[in-house]
Amino acid sequence: MTADSSLDRRFDRALASLRGLSVGDALGSQFFVPAHYPLLKRRELPDGPWQWTDDTEMACSVLAVLARHERIDQDALAMSFAQHHDFDRGYGPAVNRMLRLIREGGDWRELAAALFQGQGSWGNGAAMRIAPLGAWYADDPEQATHQAEISAYTTHQHREAVVGAMAVAAAAALAADPAGPPTPEKLLDGVIALVPRSAVGAGLRRARDMLDYGDAGTVAAVLGSGRRTSAHDTVPFALWSAARGLGDFERVFWTTAQVGGDVDTTCAIAGGVVAAAADGTPPADWLRQTEALPEWVPGAVA
Repeated sequence: MTADSSLDRRFDRALASLRGLSVGDALGSQFFVPAHYPLLKRRELPDGPWQWTDDTEMACSVLAVLARHERIDQDALAMSFAQHHDFDRGYGPAVNRMLRLIREGGDWRELAAALFQGQGSWGNGAAMRIAPLGAWYADDPEQATHQAEISAYTTHQHREAVVGAMAVAAAAALAADPAGPPTPEKLLDGVIALVPRSAVGAGLRRARDMLDYGDAGTVAAVLGSGRRTSAHDTVPFALWSAARGLGDFERVFWTTAQVGGDVDTTCAIAGGVVAAAADGTPPADWLRQTEALPEWVPGAVA
């Protein structure tokens, strides 16, 4: 195996994860429209095209930086976030302001550290964008968690937000194992072993104990579904759903979406993890109805 062929495989896995993330994000975001609520209950698709949100826009920067640097370069990532920031993609007000200030020459280190009275953001934004990085590091889940940690600090410096990103990256790396995806139990056990003790970690342990629950609503009532947009209210449920449906993107999407909450983000996380696996490709008609990735993303235009 040549270095180039290994790098090509990394990129292909990461791009596949990004496409799955974008479908989950774009389709999930449709169910914030009240007229579409009945469609969700019936598991019917709204008319396309489906436009993705900040989840996908930021994930595009993650892949672009990996493709250029073969690792996370924090300065390059923060600048890519800022340069490609589209105010209308659904960013939170604190991130909107921070990215504008970075474009104007501000230091991302100071700006991210100052959020929320100096505690840093514990939101789910670092986790929602990171699955493609996990797919990139399918041969090294420990490195996936390390690089995810580095990536998180550019915008989210609260411990829970950082651990949330680490957990999603670990899940995507394990799902993308070239030897084949793990069982649900092994996936969550593997993630739990790779992240530090935290509220996110506690949620993942509860998710592991609930793998035999068939009612997603009950599980979401315990784990959360992103209604508070915090990492520990979002990541455990999204990974519970992904773990139970590796190899079946459609099933994972509907399971994740039906409980409500921060639907575009939970579906982006779950979709990115499932699509990292070789057999996790979204349905072809779903891909066609999802807004194309931006032209500045390597490999986005065939």
